[in-house]
Amino acid sequence: MTTDATLPHAARPADEMQGHWLLARLGKRVLRPGGVGLTTRMLDQVGLRAARVVELAPGLGLTARLMLDRGVHRYAGVDADPDAARRVSAVVKGRGDCAVGQAHQTGLPGGEADVVVGEAMLTMQSDRGKGAIVAEAVRLLRPGGRYAIHELALTPDDLDGDITEEIRLGLVHAIRVNARPLTTAQWRALLESHGLEIVWVGHAPMALLQMRRNLVDEGPARTLRIVRNVLRDGDARRRVLHMRRIFRTYRDHLSGVAIVARKPEEQP
Repeated sequence: MTTDATLPHAARPADEMQGHWLLARLGKRVLRPGGVGLTTRMLDQVGLRAARVVELAPGLGLTARLMLDRGVHRYAGVDADPDAARRVSAVVKGRGDCAVGQAHQTGLPGGEADVVVGEAMLTMQSDRGKGAIVAEAVRLLRPGGRYAIHELALTPDDLDGDITEEIRLGLVHAIRVNARPLTTAQWRALLESHGLEIVWVGHAPMALLQMRRNLVDEGPARTLRIVRNVLRDGDARRRVLHMRRIFRTYRDHLSGVAIVARKPEEQP
């Protein structure tokens, strides 16, 4: 099986790995709820050319690569996982680096970033954790700077609380992460509660494990490699099938959402 042994936690048994790292070990590179298409649409909204960018929890470095291609001036990443930080530093070498640190307390100077980006990471936080990370993003931004997020959303906005909890528990069991997705209205409210102004919202189906999405996100050759790896690893196959079953069960209530919000200019 041609998995990536250099990935964080790659040596752990498949049944113990967080879902996103298991999929990465199997060869998957696009791990965002709305796929690379929604990430691309989001990045097109923030104005990256010559920008000073901070990315929180960049993971495998895919979005970092996309941002470098758009002409950022300087990139700074912060990831809690040392292996991930090393991988991303190699991706952005010569244009920036990635430090080991926490998204809610990066240690980076405040008021200097033109753009802060975070994808598929707020969903994994408690309400308090979400608020702390958004507050840190606001601190990092210069006045007029933009904060872009790409997360998992619940739909519709008035989804029944019992169904919300059922979905949350299903996700926790499937992906081994304490996922707490919000509705789009709740994601907007979270950003606005920290003084940010919403400037753009985009959606895409949550189709992380659907063949059509993978062919678009990963390409035919890598998709074939992923399928081959899944078929060869029984433990991983059981986990992937469980995740896919949960995603299919709640497909009418799950969506990828991306939001770009602006930090207001300082008042005279």
